[in-house]
Amino acid sequence: MYASLSEETLKWGLPPYDRARIERWTSDFEHNIILLAMDSERVAGHMQVFVDSRSRFRGIGELFIYLHQDYQNVGLGKALMEAGIEEARRRQLHRIELTVVADNHRAVNLYEKVGFQREGVKRENFLGDDGKYHDEVSMGILL
Repeated sequence: MYASLSEETLKWGLPPYDRARIERWTSDFEHNIILLAMDSERVAGHMQVFVDSRSRFRGIGELFIYLHQDYQNVGLGKALMEAGIEEARRRQLHRIELTVVADNHRAVNLYEKVGFQREGVKRENFLGDDGKYHDEVSMGILL
């Protein structure tokens, strides 16, 4: 999936998306929540919650999601997010947080639809492909 993502889809992401990084992301099923949306044999989306193992941050997860451009705007992102949040509740996590580029309006709207709230802004914290710094929004949901 990652090899075929469009430039527009990757615009606000954090490359590189090489095999080693993806294997690192998806190697700890015991502690992390890893959901793949499949269309037959094709991966259409990947949602993940990294669960912090340090004692002071026990029960805290950090979420990211990628959807292949062929599967955007059809409700798949919302479905993946809702399934991930439900699994986090089942595992008795306390909260999930994420950071998103403020200009990524579709993602911000999706996160708000499933219950995330804006908690702060990191001013000019993301260097975009356009060579400019963009604000990031910190968001969280209490479970």
